[in-house]
Amino acid sequence: MTQAAKPAARPLSPHLQVYRLPLAAWLSITHRITGIGLTIGTLLLTYWVTSAAYGPDAYYDFTAFMGSPIGYFLLFGFSVAMFYHLCNGIRHLFWDVGLNYEIAETKRANVIVLLGTLILTAAAWLLALA
Repeated sequence: MTQAAKPAARPLSPHLQVYRLPLAAWLSITHRITGIGLTIGTLLLTYWVTSAAYGPDAYYDFTAFMGSPIGYFLLFGFSVAMFYHLCNGIRHLFWDVGLNYEIAETKRANVIVLLGTLILTAAAWLLALA
């Protein structure tokens, strides 16, 4: 009988301890995560509508929960996810028509997505709390 050849000990490629993901890759991963978060956050909207349908006591419970620190945290996270997903989705629309594929354009779009998210979230919260 012959012996099987030993596999060569080669490093994995890409070597994850050395390789740094570009910002566009992190934004793409975050886009998927915020999509899941928005789906889960839709449960808050469902809770709001059903509490209004069940009467004043249920609606009071909802507003008390959403007025708590946990409720504000959930609302803030939902709004950041919504505005980020919107801005990054617009960038994906540009990619779908073949625009902004160059590295410099992609880097500029990365910054625009992040700034757009910050500006829209801040504007929404400043208007809501005013």
